[in-house]
Amino acid sequence: MNVLHFINAFFSDSAHWHGYNGIPQRVLEHVEYSLMALGIAAGIALPVGLVTGHTGRGGNALALVATAARALPSFGLLVLMFIWLGLGLLPVMIPLVALAVPPILVTTYEAMRTVDPSPVDAARGMGMNPVNVLFQVELPVALPLILSGLRSAAIQVVSTAAIAAYVSLGGLGRYIVDGLYQRNYEIVVGGATCIAVLALVTLGLFWLINRIVVSPGARRS
Repeated sequence: MNVLHFINAFFSDSAHWHGYNGIPQRVLEHVEYSLMALGIAAGIALPVGLVTGHTGRGGNALALVATAARALPSFGLLVLMFIWLGLGLLPVMIPLVALAVPPILVTTYEAMRTVDPSPVDAARGMGMNPVNVLFQVELPVALPLILSGLRSAAIQVVSTAAIAAYVSLGGLGRYIVDGLYQRNYEIVVGGATCIAVLALVTLGLFWLINRIVVSPGARRS
């Protein structure tokens, strides 16, 4: 039996489309975990990246923090948080947020630092205050690169949120954990395929967001 056969058997089985263990329910749980982690990470990393990139200060500290966070193994951190905090959503959110913060933080900082200084100087010469310069001049130009950092973080989180199943939560990782325990490789392959498809959908959504919110001039540049 090959992988394609497992995929076809998994998705053609009507039992996998209904109930608490059905694909729609597991996808919804997976998306909820991913959106929560990405939202928390963006709430932490975007303001810090925008301010440090705008002022030009703290770049070395950001690089150090990002390097340290990237070195953390998500599954190992999950196990430590589970031992320390017990069951619940918090032990899952901590490694997912730690995974998502570095690409958002570093990319936002670099996006702000690569903005052409000429329009910034012109805006300041016209009397615009620092906040207006940040949001009306720098941010629109930096937005494509910032979105690329968010996209990278989102794909990593979607691909890694399966670890929630290891601490008795739901999501698409439930198929992988339960399938391995039962030696039912059909649902293992099916769960992995769902995660891969969800990552591709995430990529497509960010492409669409980029087309909608980024000005054509900024996209070309």
